[in-house]
Amino acid sequence: PWRDLPPSFGLWNSVYQRFARWSHSGVWHRVFAQLALDADFEEVFIDSTIVRAHQHAAGAPKKKGDQALGRSRGGLSTKIHAVVEGLGLLARFSLTGGEAGDSPQALPLLGDLQPASLSADKAYDTDAILQHLADQGIEAVIPPRRHRRVQRRFDRDHYKNRNLIERFFCRIKQFRRIATRYDKLSERFASFVALAAACLFLSPQIKI
Repeated sequence: PWRDLPPSFGLWNSVYQRFARWSHSGVWHRVFAQLALDADFEEVFIDSTIVRAHQHAAGAPKKKGDQALGRSRGGLSTKIHAVVEGLGLLARFSLTGGEAGDSPQALPLLGDLQPASLSADKAYDTDAILQHLADQGIEAVIPPRRHRRVQRRFDRDHYKNRNLIERFFCRIKQFRRIATRYDKLSERFASFVALAAACLFLSPQIKI
């Protein structure tokens, strides 16, 4: 809780109000975007991870829009969809409710990126994604689903590098504010993700 902020930081409400203003104006995202300019886009990896949401994260006014919260058997959750660059650091991300599928978020996340290869698991084995990669000359390091009649080949050795994105998720969840979502507004939670990713760019060994 913001009220538990150590007194050395000043009045908790003043700190929160400044964080909220910077969040609304996109300061945290601009810091992250500036650091991500040094990303290595020779190869990229895409995947998602589920973040459990605290019960206090629910209840944001409907006028604030979709808050990227989903309800499933395990309760409230948010899903972080991430594109990780060749050195294992976050390049781009988006938030959805925890029940959302992975593949629909892939192309919006990739945008205009043109890496040499894209590695992902079977959830991203869709015709739309494969066609986009082929059109852009990007190697698809994606294993085919079992139900496909034609089991296309993929670089199995290269696919082993996909552990970079799994390791990234483990690292970013060392930040307590990311491991569990407490924020009612997705704007605030996204700002914390951007802030944590920026810290990892500045110091890859940082642990909080």
